[in-house]
Amino acid sequence: MPANPVDVVVVGAGAAGGALGWRLTELGAKVVCLEQGDWVNPADYPSQRLDFESSLFRGPFHVDPNVRRRSEDYPITKAGTHPPNVLMFNAVGGSTIHWQAMHFRFHPSDFRARTLDGVADDWPISYRELEPYYDMNDRMMGVSGLAGDPAYPLRSPRPTPPLPIGSYGEIAVRGLERLGWHWWVGENAIISEAYDGRPPCQLHGKCTMGCPMGAKASTDVTYWPKAIARGAELKTRARAREILIDRSGRARGVLYYDRAGAVNELLARVVVVCCNGIGTPRLLLNSRSAQFPDGLGNTQGLVGRFLMVHPGRAVTGVFSEPNDGHIGPNGIPLYSQEFYETDPRRGYARGYTLVLGRNTGPLGEFVFGFPPLPWGREHHGAMRRRFPHSVKIVVLADDLPEPHNRVDLDSSLRDSNGLPAARATYSASENSLAMLGHGAARAREWLEAAGAEEIQDSPRVWNWAHYMGTARMGSDPKRSVVDQHHRVHGVPNVYVVDGSSFVTAAGVNPTSTIGALALRAADGIWDHRSEW
Repeated sequence: MPANPVDVVVVGAGAAGGALGWRLTELGAKVVCLEQGDWVNPADYPSQRLDFESSLFRGPFHVDPNVRRRSEDYPITKAGTHPPNVLMFNAVGGSTIHWQAMHFRFHPSDFRARTLDGVADDWPISYRELEPYYDMNDRMMGVSGLAGDPAYPLRSPRPTPPLPIGSYGEIAVRGLERLGWHWWVGENAIISEAYDGRPPCQLHGKCTMGCPMGAKASTDVTYWPKAIARGAELKTRARAREILIDRSGRARGVLYYDRAGAVNELLARVVVVCCNGIGTPRLLLNSRSAQFPDGLGNTQGLVGRFLMVHPGRAVTGVFSEPNDGHIGPNGIPLYSQEFYETDPRRGYARGYTLVLGRNTGPLGEFVFGFPPLPWGREHHGAMRRRFPHSVKIVVLADDLPEPHNRVDLDSSLRDSNGLPAARATYSASENSLAMLGHGAARAREWLEAAGAEEIQDSPRVWNWAHYMGTARMGSDPKRSVVDQHHRVHGVPNVYVVDGSSFVTAAGVNPTSTIGALALRAADGIWDHRSEW
């Protein structure tokens, strides 16, 4: 190894990079993080402006980098029968700046899909192994919620109490109680009380536009300040070009572009890639060498394959009574996991969560409502009928891994430094479509039981933009990209730690599990420091 390498270089400062960077720094490692975005001043968040709703559809805070086109973004081509939504943000904090902060954990069964249901693969780790890291991540991020959900194993008390469900939640509970279905108040990475120097949520309902007060747990306000205070270095506007491999097959560091466009080499004993389920395979495929001519870790052609995105359906009920669904955090008020585990009588494997989704404002009603609101003379009457009278139930379906769903490179498009774009190809499986159909029917039952006067059910299949599985974990190098410690097979000092390493998608949001895995991976990297 050349002189003066750092211990660990982390690529990406989002949910995984923040947790892992902090933990390794706490343990004593010298950590440098490369982030292609920059710090974002909370005063610049669209949530501070009167036009906050339109900011998600235009301008520099648009959720889609293909539309946003900041210089730190990279283009993403979409393909397949159900092309994936592209919703991500490149900055310190990554997409946790825009996320809704739903903080579900996986269920124990999600780690054993092959054993229990004969589909997908088992994870090489268990829920119990991850449980202490779930708890650690909850404490670091700050989570509101209520322990005791019977759908899960017993867990520690939540750091802060649950957020109020409001009249919106009360309408939904009315239906669930009449049906006798499971439900529980939402667990959100949004604090309801002052916590760890951060103020509580003020229920402004603008979380996805960026939380200016820090009540929402983006990693730029949770993990990174603590990591930097302990000695971590965070280089912004630093885009990784490739991971460098020496003749022995070990990584020697990362080649990156700085903010001036100059190429720099950062030497490191360990390289950890935390660029999300699209950005990570893009970097690995761009990291070609004599040992890996098709991309780092891609000996079996698996890098980028098995993309999972959580397909979804939305069903909306219109009620005579108004509600406060547009007021309050975008994190969920409550959910039902009545249909989470496999039941062979339903005609598909695995299950889903029924999420009580928040509404935004009138613009959101106009853009996302189904059927579309009319223009002209009838517009205002139709708007008054639906806003604020709508209650939205969203199906969040488990997504089985399939090799034809993938991320690869699109050399016809380049980013601002000339690197090939990513291409994400996705088509929902017959299993997913059957699950969505079942979920939409149950959502209709729920709304009818709650007293909806009108139900709007769009058949459109969309997805939650949760990118998983593209550098999957496993014990068999012929069927996976990384081992149970997140180490790339055949490269002892390169790790992949983000949604890419997921073996299955589960029927819940992934960010809580991403953070827990990152903390566990950090401990594993530190435990193997004698090999550095």
